[in-house]
Amino acid sequence: MPGEIIDRPNPGPKPSQIPDNVLSLSVKLEKKALPEDVALSLKRFRSAACYIAAAMIFLKDNVLLERDLTFNDVKPRLLGHWGTCPGLILVYSHLNYLIQKHDLDIIYVVGPGHGAPAILATTWLEGSMGKFYPEYSLDKAGLHNLITKFSVTGGMPSHINAETPGAIHEGGELGYALGVSFGAIMDKPNLVVTCIIGDGEAETGPTATAWHGYKYIDPAESGAVIPIVHINGFKISERTIYGTMDDKELTALFVGYGYQPRFVEDLDNIDADLASSLEWALSEIRRIQNAARSGNPIMKPQWPVILMRTPKGWGGPKKVDGEFIEGSFHSHQVPLHKAKTDEGHLKDLQAWLQSYKPEELFENGVPTKSILDIIPYNDGKKMGQLRQTYDAYEDIEVPAWEKLGVEKGTKASSMQLCGTLMDQAFQANPHSLRIFSPDELESNKLNAVFKHTGRNFQWDEFSNAKGGRVIEILSEHCCQGFMQGYTLTGRTALFPSYESFLGIVHTMMVQYAKFGKMAQETSWRKPIGSLNYIETSTWTRQEHNGFSHQNPSFIGAVLNLKPKAARVYLPPDANCFLSTLAHCLRSKNYVNLMVGSKQPSPVFLTPDEAEAHCRAGASIWKFASTDKGLNPDVVLVGIGAELTFEVVKAAELLREMIPELRVRVVNVTDLMVLEAESVHPHSLTNQDYESLFTSDRAVHFNYHGYATELKGLLFARKSANRITVEGYREEGSTTTPFDMMLLNHVSRYHVMEYALRGGAEVNEKVRLRLTPLLADLKHKIQKTRDLLLEEGKDADGTYDLGIVKGSGGGGVMYEG
Repeated sequence: MPGEIIDRPNPGPKPSQIPDNVLSLSVKLEKKALPEDVALSLKRFRSAACYIAAAMIFLKDNVLLERDLTFNDVKPRLLGHWGTCPGLILVYSHLNYLIQKHDLDIIYVVGPGHGAPAILATTWLEGSMGKFYPEYSLDKAGLHNLITKFSVTGGMPSHINAETPGAIHEGGELGYALGVSFGAIMDKPNLVVTCIIGDGEAETGPTATAWHGYKYIDPAESGAVIPIVHINGFKISERTIYGTMDDKELTALFVGYGYQPRFVEDLDNIDADLASSLEWALSEIRRIQNAARSGNPIMKPQWPVILMRTPKGWGGPKKVDGEFIEGSFHSHQVPLHKAKTDEGHLKDLQAWLQSYKPEELFENGVPTKSILDIIPYNDGKKMGQLRQTYDAYEDIEVPAWEKLGVEKGTKASSMQLCGTLMDQAFQANPHSLRIFSPDELESNKLNAVFKHTGRNFQWDEFSNAKGGRVIEILSEHCCQGFMQGYTLTGRTALFPSYESFLGIVHTMMVQYAKFGKMAQETSWRKPIGSLNYIETSTWTRQEHNGFSHQNPSFIGAVLNLKPKAARVYLPPDANCFLSTLAHCLRSKNYVNLMVGSKQPSPVFLTPDEAEAHCRAGASIWKFASTDKGLNPDVVLVGIGAELTFEVVKAAELLREMIPELRVRVVNVTDLMVLEAESVHPHSLTNQDYESLFTSDRAVHFNYHGYATELKGLLFARKSANRITVEGYREEGSTTTPFDMMLLNHVSRYHVMEYALRGGAEVNEKVRLRLTPLLADLKHKIQKTRDLLLEEGKDADGTYDLGIVKGSGGGGVMYEG
């Protein structure tokens, strides 16, 4: 019937209508027989790892089957995923052999994130678990702990994460393994990353785009990825797309992507098949790299890809309760889900585990010599102990930004100056710093980076083999994946984007932050560079593109991270932005979000003043305040470049309108200082908070993001009821910049209204004039809107300010 779940072993794909000669484009190899000792060692390594992986899902005791299983030997909650494990273990065993033969540095990136039993089992066998976790020593006690503590409170989780030796990829949300792999090999010429992409993961958009990653890899300067698509035919409960495609269809697909495909599907001769295929892949990589490194790069080389077909849950129960298990979706998680309560399931479990012959694999819990022989002898080459996965950070030299600072009282584009700083940073760090950008570098006015570098796009004849530091691809997912892999293997990166489109990688960023949190909680993972985002082309100046381009929601995504990781900066001018960028490039272990304007805007602070202001995170702007901010009736706060301008302009107009009103202007550049005391490392103490915002005066925040975000930060502060907040209201269109301010109630006139209402609470002179003054402001708003509709542009002088230098107090004075 329509939509019926297939309950039978993978029937394989139906023949396609693609001509048979397409298969000539796939690689045919002679499957060379392996030496007997190698073949035996591979087989026994796999048997041991599969036994451990299966036992981890089920057993809480009797881990070596020294007696018949009882219900008491089975865990009360059966958690874990078996289906992908045999394939992951198969590849791991062969990568061990490849490392031994060729003395390689290989990182194993696993797309099927719930394959943790496989990776924990293999890294235990090689001694990596015991190296980082003494309780998992390579003996009977360590094996007992590994099996019984898996997927229980206090033990290892069922997905690959930062606690997993050798891992550089959080195994949660699918789709990112391939992009991370390409990022990891950039500027690492001797590194090979073998990436397993499950055929379920292959259905995701991020993976589909990441296949183009090789088009951004210069083989002269970078390593190589060996992608292995593990086609076992099923997801959690449905056939996979790749599982329904025959060899001709898959060949046509991957040749079109720019690969040479090679199929591994001879189950009766799987070791010779896979070993020959990996040798071929490595030889093709060396051929391409040698050509590039000798100065004769191959234009549009076809890189190797291995398409491996094995049954889902291979080696597990064939059939249980009349249902097919091996080769069906029923093997995806726990094949014998009633093993704790059903005699039949318990007997099937014992038969399954005994099929691996544990008595031949372990001697009192220690793996036998034939198993250990296939593992690299050098600890530093073992995939679970490769230093590039856990202790790879390369210090970068950040140029002195102060030399690029501009004079206060002028106008400058923050992005143009940041481009110049990055240009100098690239020159100082030619092999450890990159920009990943979704084709927006020029429009975001960062093009100064191209003074001494270019774009790295190997399929373009004009940028091929030029070593460019900038990768532009119109996929935010690829930019994020590349950045994650590049950062986790020790380097530093920057991801500039239109503000409204960073939300595309929201969940990727969160997955990464979770990896980072767990990494910092281990004793053995060392610090890494921060993820650095620049959010420009903000909603305030996206009036020409319209409503779809007006969205500051990524700020909230970062705010929701653990305080130890989250950093959100909204520098008010170009000098402050330079200071912030320099800080973020030097920082480690954070997710840094910098929000700023690409348009020329007033420079309020000198470089020295900007550095002091950014160090504090917030300060009183005496130049824009009444009597340098002393004894205010009301406090006006700007957060964000354009929103701060409106606050400064409001304060100027208020001095003309009602000189009796005493106004203090505050700017916040580090959003996290507003968190409740002790909640965030940057939080202001209550005393410091009140020194800025007073203890009893009305405070109005003009905020770049959503008002609810800021209210959440301020909620726990004392006297929160005296605070008002305006921010982006989801109002916009194709209009003028100032109309965007009006539509979202963050214009100078709206700020003035809040100032008058707040000041009237304590100032009798203001209270006497409040009603006519408010009426006048409403008239100004209506008149301004009428003029906008009539003229189609903002009125002349909208962004003018009178400037008087030397005002003191860290900034410039604006005359009325």
